Amino acid sequence: QRARPDVPLIAVISRDGQWIAATAAEHSTSICNNANASHRCIHSQGNIPLIVEGPTTLRTRIYLFAGGLDQLKERYENDVQAWRSSPAVPIGANQEYIRYGMADKLPRFRESRINEMDFPLRYVPNGSLPFEKWRERAREKYLESLLIPPPKAPFEPTVVAIEDRGSYEARKIIFNLSSYSRVLAYLLIPKGEGPFPAIIALHDHGAHFSIGKEKVIRPFAESQERMEDAKKWIDQCYGGRFFGDELAKRGYVVFAMDALFWGDRGRLEGVEYEAQQAMAANMLQLGMSWAGTIVWDDIRSAEFVAGLPEVDPDRIGAMGLSMGSNRTWHLTAATDLVTIGAAICWMGTTPVLMEPGNNQTKGFSAFSMTHPGLRNTLDYPDVASIACPKPMLFYNGAQDRLFPLSGVREAYSKMRSVWKAQNMDHKLETKIWPVPHVFNVEMQNEAFRWLDQYLNPKEK
Repeated sequence: QRARPDVPLIAVISRDGQWIAATAAEHSTSICNNANASHRCIHSQGNIPLIVEGPTTLRTRIYLFAGGLDQLKERYENDVQAWRSSPAVPIGANQEYIRYGMADKLPRFRESRINEMDFPLRYVPNGSLPFEKWRERAREKYLESLLIPPPKAPFEPTVVAIEDRGSYEARKIIFNLSSYSRVLAYLLIPKGEGPFPAIIALHDHGAHFSIGKEKVIRPFAESQERMEDAKKWIDQCYGGRFFGDELAKRGYVVFAMDALFWGDRGRLEGVEYEAQQAMAANMLQLGMSWAGTIVWDDIRSAEFVAGLPEVDPDRIGAMGLSMGSNRTWHLTAATDLVTIGAAICWMGTTPVLMEPGNNQTKGFSAFSMTHPGLRNTLDYPDVASIACPKPMLFYNGAQDRLFPLSGVREAYSKMRSVWKAQNMDHKLETKIWPVPHVFNVEMQNEAFRWLDQYLNPKEK
């Protein structure tokens, strides 16, 4: 048998054997002939490689000459070599080109790129890679995307203020988060005999930078302006409650600090929404990532909490709304010091979140949660699944315009398959509430009860 040519060629010889008629196309799907007397045909069926971003060209050859098959073969092979060594459109022959590179804040090739993204490091149940090996490899790749962490330093905590809140005590503390940052934080300690379970309360983004930790723990020894700012914010997003204080009433140690760019770690010059892009760009110039540094800081805060004498290090969880949700599942994926997480209103898939108009496409705030190169290997639910087999809770809102339900449901399904494959389906709680982008009292109470069944705050 003779091998088929790379470019199909079909030919006929005249009855007297003196003439050749033939066709060939640069890209072909088949070769065809039809002996029907009404429309006899013979051709190489061209395959036009349509290009979404611009024009395309199909090159063909039609041969009609006096001669034989050997001469046709020679001509055909010369044409194939010419096709392979020259552009489809001769220079100057086609003046069409793509006349813009960006639309709706997205690169013009967004759709093509999305179609290429198959997240090759995602977990495949019953695949060739055992779960523990996948988890190890996925976490390694994920942590790599955070770029370098700030250098560690001894915590050296100092209590600077205390307030009695009945069944628990509120402390304002200062400690070394890294050798770069000595920060102010809140710590709530239940009264009674510990050690207690602990929750790292992770504040939201909200494009509201004047406060951070004060969004989750009621502030004290602060200006009236900051106290009112915090009260207004929790009325808007948290049903009028500081969820950190509610957890402390239930018997949890609760810790909260500012992420970089919020509250006491904000801009010297004052709040400026647009400065997020400068922060992100300049962190990259320094070989670091803003989003990555937020995660590294949260990991270090978990290490701090685990070392507190009032805390049971085997019962540490995390909880947050919006960016706080994103921080929660990133933290539970990053370290096993945190054994459980409740993530409220931040989950989706890249194809959906990269649709024109979505908040993640607008820059600015998105930089605080975007890790360089990570989407080449893992999508959002893939990263969250590194937390498996830990107990994890995910809530989203049916009226939340930031996270379309199609992406939420797809992400939930993807995570469910991972927990189910490990026979831990019962430890994954997912729910879509009939609410916008909030963490209201009803949602809080249900999430608190879910936490209690795993962390047993009344158990010593």
